[in-house]
Amino acid sequence: MFTWVQQFADWLIYSVFGIAGKSKIGDVLNFFVYDTIKIFILLMGISFLMGTINSYFPINKVRQLLTKRKWYGLDYFVASFFGTITPFCSCSSVPLFIGFVKGGIPLGVTFAFLISSPLVDAVTVAIFLGMFGFKTTIIYVVSGIVLSMVAGYILGKMKLEPLLTDWVKQLLEKQHIADEDEENTQSFSQRVPAIFSEAMEIVKGVSVYILIGIAIGGLMHGYIPTGFFETYISKNNPFAVPIAVVLGVPMYSNTAGILPIMQVLVEKGIPLGTVIAFSMSVVALSIPEALLLKKIMSTKMLGIFFAVVTVCIIISGYLFNLVL
Repeated sequence: MFTWVQQFADWLIYSVFGIAGKSKIGDVLNFFVYDTIKIFILLMGISFLMGTINSYFPINKVRQLLTKRKWYGLDYFVASFFGTITPFCSCSSVPLFIGFVKGGIPLGVTFAFLISSPLVDAVTVAIFLGMFGFKTTIIYVVSGIVLSMVAGYILGKMKLEPLLTDWVKQLLEKQHIADEDEENTQSFSQRVPAIFSEAMEIVKGVSVYILIGIAIGGLMHGYIPTGFFETYISKNNPFAVPIAVVLGVPMYSNTAGILPIMQVLVEKGIPLGTVIAFSMSVVALSIPEALLLKKIMSTKMLGIFFAVVTVCIIISGYLFNLVL
């Protein structure tokens, strides 16, 4: 599908710029040009597709679906699924958390939505598809939804409502969310300009992160020796997955910035499950996110949330390594 992109990158770097083939700088620049073009093409297409779905299921409608219907145990799946198609990152956690809890959605279901939203989105799918192929992308998306459901279910069963901050409790006592969502009667053709505009905003919003991530990935691809990472997170180290997760938690990036680096780690021989666990910990758990969540969670609740999600990510990393 993207053979022409590789041919263009080869022509541009080796013929137009005259850089020697197989040189380190040539490999770096070729990697950068090829991945940039491929990822932006996929990102625009998938952002438009996700924007179309989101146009028919805005956040208020999701809230109404989760509060007004009996899902007979499927509410965790529904919340996790909608988390994957709505364009929210962990930075949106405070208003989303409050809105869902105000709307009467159980705390565990709310957690399932909040965990899945930054883990799997249009950017993730587009970049993952371009780098790892259809099969691995599907496995990642399904595992992200399952991980969100399991973590949300566990957190829901722990009855953590008393550990919400007093600020949130006061808001819940004073205010109830009304159904603000109005039915959108526009045809698809009438929605297209707004969907396209939203897709462009997503692309613009993550373009800098993509370019930085690809640049870092290109440098790693060209200059870091193959065995550099194997000392700590190789397939021979039984503790590679938890080490990768612990290394990822203090970092902060969205999927656009971390996935190009994932590609290089895989190329350097690190097992895909370990790399995915590292990525999940960077995207779903971070110090900036903890500072945001501290507004709505007590320290104990925040610790429990991070611990449960961390354990689920580590388990999924080991399972990935077994399957892949």
